Amino acid sequence: MLIENAIVGIFQLVIAIVFAVVALYIGFSVLSKISKGMDEEKELAKGNVAVGIIVAAVFVAIAMVVESGVSGLSAGISKALAAGLFSADGMLTIALAFFQLIAGIVLAVGAIYLALNILDKLTSGVEEFEELKKGNVAVALEMGGVIIAVAWIIQSGVIGITASLF
Repeated sequence: MLIENAIVGIFQLVIAIVFAVVALYIGFSVLSKISKGMDEEKELAKGNVAVGIIVAAVFVAIAMVVESGVSGLSAGISKALAAGLFSADGMLTIALAFFQLIAGIVLAVGAIYLALNILDKLTSGVEEFEELKKGNVAVALEMGGVIIAVAWIIQSGVIGITASLF
């Protein structure tokens, strides 16, 4: 039983690492798409702190939501082991856990995208991404706060999905 638990733990760790890297890549790519032509990599290389704050906020936000999904995956794997990993119930449980994790990533990235677009509409007198290019840290903190707040709320939703499934 100890070896089986260790193997399951290693499997969960590998899955968590893979999904974390994929989610962070997707988040960075989506940020690049909505940042209206700003080259985040060049801005970071120049030492633009404002852009660094936004990139960090996106990474933290995605990590919060992915962590909730990974917790759900762990709960699903534990339930599947109890039901019999290769039984119909076990396989369904694993499939639902993966669905929850993927849904969490999609929700996180989609919510960040939506929140930044709504913020852009609400603050019509401020061109956020232009201000970021100039290194405006105040705007970066505002945007970063919105990104993390949205992720916090989405994280609760992902946890709710876990509670209802497992």
